[in-house]
Amino acid sequence: MDHRQPFEYLDNNTFSFACHPGLSCFTECCRDLRLALTPYDILRLKNKLGVNSGDFLDQYTTVKPGEHNGFPAVLLKMGEDEVRPCPCVTPSGCRIYEDRPGACRIYPIGRASSRTQGQEQAREFHFVVKEPHCQGFNEPEQWTVEHWALDQGLKPYSFFNDEWTGIITHKGSPGSEEAISRKMQMFFMACYDLDQFRRFVFESTFLRRFDIPEEIIKRMKTDDEELLKLSLLWLKFSLFGEKGLPLRPE
Repeated sequence: MDHRQPFEYLDNNTFSFACHPGLSCFTECCRDLRLALTPYDILRLKNKLGVNSGDFLDQYTTVKPGEHNGFPAVLLKMGEDEVRPCPCVTPSGCRIYEDRPGACRIYPIGRASSRTQGQEQAREFHFVVKEPHCQGFNEPEQWTVEHWALDQGLKPYSFFNDEWTGIITHKGSPGSEEAISRKMQMFFMACYDLDQFRRFVFESTFLRRFDIPEEIIKRMKTDDEELLKLSLLWLKFSLFGEKGLPLRPE
C-alpha cells in the first residue's frame, strides 16, 4: 500500500498536469468519492440534468446532518457496486463535464487559507493533490494556479463558494437551541433546494418584508444565480442578523 502524503505545497505557483482519455488512469478519480456539493454545484448540476432541485436532491445525493459547524452537508451519491462510481461518469468521461462540481473542476489543485492572530484577512495558499494512481502529472503541459483557474472556469464557483463558506464558518451564533432545528431547515432550503426557495420568495410575505429592487425581482423568476445571491444574503440576515438585506419601511 502506498502511504505517501498526496498533498504537495505549491511554493512556486506552477505545476505540470493534463487529463485526457489516453491516460491509463482516466476516470479513476471519479469513483469512491466523498464529494460534498456546494449550493452553486447543485444549481449547475440540476439545470444540466434537467431536473428541479428537489428531484436532484432525492435522486443524486445523501444528506449528512451537522457536518459544517452544525449545518447539514449534501454529498453526491456514489454507485452501489464495488468501485462506487460517480453517477455522472461514463467510459468516455464525464457526462456533465461543462457543469461539473467545483471540487472536480479545481482538481488537482487544493485551496486553503490561514489567519494568524491580529490578521484582518486570511492568507490564501494552494497545493497539488498527487494521488498515486494519477498519470496526469507526467504530462508536459505547464500551468500556473491563475491560468488553471481561468481555463477551468472557476470564477463563478469561487464567488458563490466563498459567500457560502462565510456562512458555514461564521463565528456568530444562529440562536437558541429551540430555534436551531427550524434554522437548519431554513438553511437547507435556501442553500440546496433553490426551486423551493423560489416558491418561498414569491408565494409568502417575503417580498413585502424586504426591500428588493424590481429589476432583481424580475430576474429572480428565471435566473437561478440571481436567486442564489439573494438566498445567501437572506441566510446571513436570518441566521446572524447581518444587515445586507434591507427591510421595507413599516
